[in-house]
Amino acid sequence: MEPRDGRVPVRPEAEAKRDYNLAHNADSYEYMSLWDRCITRGVPAGMFPAGYNNAYQIVQIPGYVVILYEMIHEARIIPLDGRPHLSANIRQWNGDSRGRWEGNTLVVDTTNYNGKGWIATSAATGRIKGIPQSEALHVVERFTRVDADTIGYEVTINDPNVYTSSWKVAIPLVRDASYQIFEYACHEGNQAVGNVLSGGRALDKATEEAAKKGSK
Repeated sequence: MEPRDGRVPVRPEAEAKRDYNLAHNADSYEYMSLWDRCITRGVPAGMFPAGYNNAYQIVQIPGYVVILYEMIHEARIIPLDGRPHLSANIRQWNGDSRGRWEGNTLVVDTTNYNGKGWIATSAATGRIKGIPQSEALHVVERFTRVDADTIGYEVTINDPNVYTSSWKVAIPLVRDASYQIFEYACHEGNQAVGNVLSGGRALDKATEEAAKKGSK
């Protein structure tokens, strides 16, 4: 982990944006996380542990590596053929990933973010949950085979609009041959967004009625 003190070097304005979204979570879907809205968990957020469904299937085929995420069932397709990044005017939720090999380490360079995501979406990520991304976000991931059943995952995050310096996280990815990935049907039966917003409107109504009574 970098920096050495273990504290992600978040700018105060980014923390303020996180706190504002949290305070207004029940006001509009716009303030909710992309995960709650079933859009994505993000890159690299999708690699950070959550409370459940922490499985990834990594498949290598000629010219590409594909990472299948159990959470929100995303398939991330990473070209390895040396092609350049997309034009700077093309922006995506999860950025534009390009991979290359450095010895036995797969290095994945991701740019071209649309600036609408969060760097982390799970409560397991503590104070960085809800920290916003900007279009300047640059992510470099390294996947290194440590042994037959372990991949060392390391990610360096740089976003000068959000952090005062780059920072790094390292997580071991362990093979579990007995694990079965099930479909993560996020939208089907997902009542969270509707319930949160209806609860917010009920609270607004109760507050308004209490104010009327207080003014009499």
